[in-house]
Amino acid sequence: MKLDILVIAVHPDDAELCCSGTILKHIALGKKVGIVDLTRGELGTRGTAETRDEEAADSAKILGLHIRENLRLRDGFFQNDEFHRLEVIKAIRKYQPEIILSNALEDRHPDHGRAGDLVYDSVFLSGLPKIETSIDGIKQEAHRPRLLLQFIQDRYLKPDIIVDISDHMDKKIESIQAFKTQFYNPDVEGQQTYISSPEFFESVIGRSREFGKSIGATFGEGFTSRKLLGVDNLFDLR
Repeated sequence: MKLDILVIAVHPDDAELCCSGTILKHIALGKKVGIVDLTRGELGTRGTAETRDEEAADSAKILGLHIRENLRLRDGFFQNDEFHRLEVIKAIRKYQPEIILSNALEDRHPDHGRAGDLVYDSVFLSGLPKIETSIDGIKQEAHRPRLLLQFIQDRYLKPDIIVDISDHMDKKIESIQAFKTQFYNPDVEGQQTYISSPEFFESVIGRSREFGKSIGATFGEGFTSRKLLGVDNLFDLR
């Protein structure tokens, strides 16, 4: 299936926290959107790989994703090396997206920045025909998306672009809450963590309010770009 937007996120729930409003908005516009999670988040203090699988599937239904798959790389121990780049290249060539959204290039969790660099390098390499990949014995065609954006995660980064998600904030929250073992839920027992506190959940909503306010909207999601972004004309700008 060819996708318009592919989100490549290192942990199940990264996409929900950072860009689910953008996902919902573009699906509502008729675009095909999917998520490829790199790991199962098996090192998370709360829950298990199996519960994260179930929660990711529940969230995919809420978001209306066209596909969601997991590459099952080792949480915490994957590297930006040849093996892992080839795995990401295969996913990019499989879905041939026009746009990729991926992890922040710098963040509190070391997996986020490492994944951001891994995807950045893989996007470039995916466009080189001399790098040969195949799935089930079928050779893949080279493909390079026209745009790669990194979402903003725990640490504040100044965004290069902000998407108005005001009409989709309720569903964004619902998709995050699908991860019952990870985020604040008084009905779920377990060791409290940085992300399971009610304060963390409120900070996610507050960040969306802050970005929305910056563009005259109620809620927004911010992204960074390693390349300059252009528009056809100045009237496309808000």
